[in-house]
Formats: sequence, C-alpha cells, structure tokens
Amino acid sequence: MAGTDDAVAADDDALYVLTAVLLTPAKFPSVLGDDYPEACATLDLAPLAAGYGLVLGQDGEGARWTVVVDDVSLVAVAIASWDCGMEYDLSPDERTVVAALPGWPLAVAVAAPGVPAPHDPGPDDAGRPPLAPPEAGAWGPAQRRLGADEIALQWAAWRGQIDDGDFATDGTQETPPADAGAAPLTGVRRVLAEARAYVDTPPPLGRVRSAFASGDARTLRADGPGWSLVARTDDIAFVLLDEEPGEVLPVGRGPELPSLLEALDKMAVRPS
Repeated sequence: MAGTDDAVAADDDALYVLTAVLLTPAKFPSVLGDDYPEACATLDLAPLAAGYGLVLGQDGEGARWTVVVDDVSLVAVAIASWDCGMEYDLSPDERTVVAALPGWPLAVAVAAPGVPAPHDPGPDDAGRPPLAPPEAGAWGPAQRRLGADEIALQWAAWRGQIDDGDFATDGTQETPPADAGAAPLTGVRRVLAEARAYVDTPPPLGRVRSAFASGDARTLRADGPGWSLVARTDDIAFVLLDEEPGEVLPVGRGPELPSLLEALDKMAVRPS
C-alpha cells in the first residue's frame, strides 16, 4: 500500500496515491474482464502489449480517480516494495499519464488524510460514468472472477477442504456438492471441453495465465464465457460458474486433467 503523502499530477490536480495495480496480459484486475483485451476495453484503453499501471488515489477534494500510466516498470517496482513492507514514493512523470478515469474499479479500504472522504467526482469533472467495484452480495461474472482470485491466493486453505475420495476417475466429482444437483457436473464438463479447445484455438490474450506456485508447480488461471478455472499443475482444479452462484466445484485429476493442465500451462501468458 502506498503512503498517502505520495502524489502525482492528474488533470492539473494533485493525486494522493493510495494503491496501484498492473494491467498487463499476464496480470490484470480480473474484475475488469475475462481477458486482457476485455479488461482494457472496460477502461476504454487500447490493449498495448506492454500494458499499463493503474494508480488509485484521491484528489485534493477527496474525489476518487484511477490514473492510467504507461510506465509499467515503475508501478511494478512500487507494488513489489509495498508488498515487502517498504516505503516507495510512486510519482509517475506526467508524460507517462495516459488517462485519468473517475472512480476506482477496485475496493480500497484506506483514504488520504486531510481531504474529504472518498467520493466520486461530479459529472462535470468526470466526463464518463465513474468506475466502481462490483456490488457485494451479488453474483455475476465479476464476482465469479474475484472468487477465482481468492482461491488462487488461498489455495492451501481451499485444497484442505477436499477429500480425494470424492472424485471419480473421469476427472469430475463423483458426488455433487450439497444442493448442487447434476447441473454443475454438466457445467464442469462444458468448462473442461472449452478449456481443451483453447489448446487448439488460442483464446484472447490473458484468458489463460500461469503464475508461480510452490515447488516445480504452477498456478493456472483460465476464464471463459460464464466460467473460471483455477488449478495447480501438480494437483486438482476448481471451477466457478455464473449459473451456480457462490458454488466452488472441485475437479479431480483423473486420467485427463494432468495433460490438459500441462497443455494450458505451455500456452499460458506468464509474468515477465
């Protein structure tokens, strides 16, 4: 998290930086879309290969702004420093500012001191509807993707809830979760079929991403129309579906999942 004394210029006003995130093919806020081009389109940005940094903060009147910069390396260094508990003055040069968008696409739990409480800019200042995080308690594509993010971050906790004896040998559950019925199993099979199709026909950039995991394994993330998949290349997978609100459906390794995960990992976008 940035120090709130940090400031960058945005539309001739100081921006007190609260946090920042990357928007690149390998790492982007999944709340914005199933893939990198879709995430960029949500912010009216061209899907540049190098990506962007998103700097979230408040102006002197407390209004929320998301400043888009093309200095990806600077933002990446700042994020890495904050993650290590170090201070870092994130002050992008004005020449790197691509756009200043009203609102925040993500929930931010802190606010800048000495300015009014966070609020959206007025319509005369904004020029477009303000960005906002998805509604809590609702369920849809954004919440489904955020759920997959949480599983990827807390893999050990989710994996510890699964008994390998619950899986059939074909790579899907033998016994559906409570109240789920047969429909989720049909959905899971559809997801696996669509994921296999990605191997032969590459999807839009960022639909399949690979990140570090413990040992020699990788954490895989794949998304598609109405579904998200999170997996470890040496373990099982979890599926989330738009049509099954809040359900997390585990997929056993079986005879087919290992080869699918290996193939997806080979084609996945990886952090540079």
